[in-house]
Amino acid sequence: MRLLVRDRLLGIGDDYWIEDEHGTKVFLVDGKALRLRDTFELKDPEGHVLIDIHRKMLALRDTMVIERDGEPLATVRRKRLSLLRNHYRVSLVDGTELDVSGKVLDREFAVEYDGELLAQISRRWLRVVETYGVDIVREDADPALLIAVAVCVIHLAEKEGEED
Repeated sequence: MRLLVRDRLLGIGDDYWIEDEHGTKVFLVDGKALRLRDTFELKDPEGHVLIDIHRKMLALRDTMVIERDGEPLATVRRKRLSLLRNHYRVSLVDGTELDVSGKVLDREFAVEYDGELLAQISRRWLRVVETYGVDIVREDADPALLIAVAVCVIHLAEKEGEED
């Protein structure tokens, strides 16, 4: 499954659609600007909330929490420091861990489970300005979760960039 994401141009609080390769709207990322903590909702085209994403307030390192139906699903945090690539760990509540690595701010990174590619995020195969693609490789992967992971790591990387 290949999805297209138009980058937010004005920062937190912007809503943006994620479309499939045929231009059909699949997900809406709804940024909540007037909240104390960074908060997003991933919605289906009818407006139903599929996933809640928010920054964990009391954490030593910046951490994003992904919830489904009010229940924790995963946490996302920076894995290690590197000058050339970003590394993040996604810890699912069932104990599974996903690795995210690449150049997040350039929208060139991958999501892997146990060395196997789940999704590739890239601008390389697109010609539209300020758009990147999410190519979900495994058919049994959860597209909403992988989109939420991408939203989290991009948001964390942008926050780190602002602090530097």
